[in-house]
Amino acid sequence: MYKHTSIIVLALILGTSFSLAAQPIEEVQVNSPPAVEALLAESGSTEDGLLYMREEEKLARDVYLALYERWGARTFLNIAKAEQQHMDAVGALLAVRNIEDPVAGSAAGEFKNADLAALYTSLVEQGMKSIQEAYLVGAIIEDLDIYDLKEYLSKTTDEAEIWVYTNLLKGSENHMRAFIRQLDRYKVTYKARYISEAELASILSGR
Repeated sequence: MYKHTSIIVLALILGTSFSLAAQPIEEVQVNSPPAVEALLAESGSTEDGLLYMREEEKLARDVYLALYERWGARTFLNIAKAEQQHMDAVGALLAVRNIEDPVAGSAAGEFKNADLAALYTSLVEQGMKSIQEAYLVGAIIEDLDIYDLKEYLSKTTDEAEIWVYTNLLKGSENHMRAFIRQLDRYKVTYKARYISEAELASILSGR
């Protein structure tokens, strides 16, 4: 009974996670999830990737909420809501596979991963300087997110992880375009820091 219920819950979460909060920034996913039975398969799974991406999506959400509180720009609020949906999708896989959730009970800006904790502090500090710096922080986060998601996609053969990471990647590309549009208003040019300039150009060509 527990396993059957878990499969249903996971399928419902994954089926809705990518189409709710992100719609104001055109983040509507069209992919269908894999067969329900495959959602529990762990062959080729990379547990470390799930744990890291759960916290990295939280990093994005927490930073964007802090920047929204400072500047009141709805771009940050809309994308923070989308990041919550991304967190939920990764969290669903952790839960159904009985993997301890690294963000359980954590407050905004709290992370088990020390590197992410330090990054959160530095990015919030940067984003508080001006609205231009805040949008630049958004682009940096999505740049890193895209890079990491591609890395984890290259390392996993797990069908459920591939589906989740692929949809998160599409979301991050949409977020990158949203932040670049805002930077364009201030005539600020973003230079890729993690992905290549060619990858960034390809993403932006989808505007």
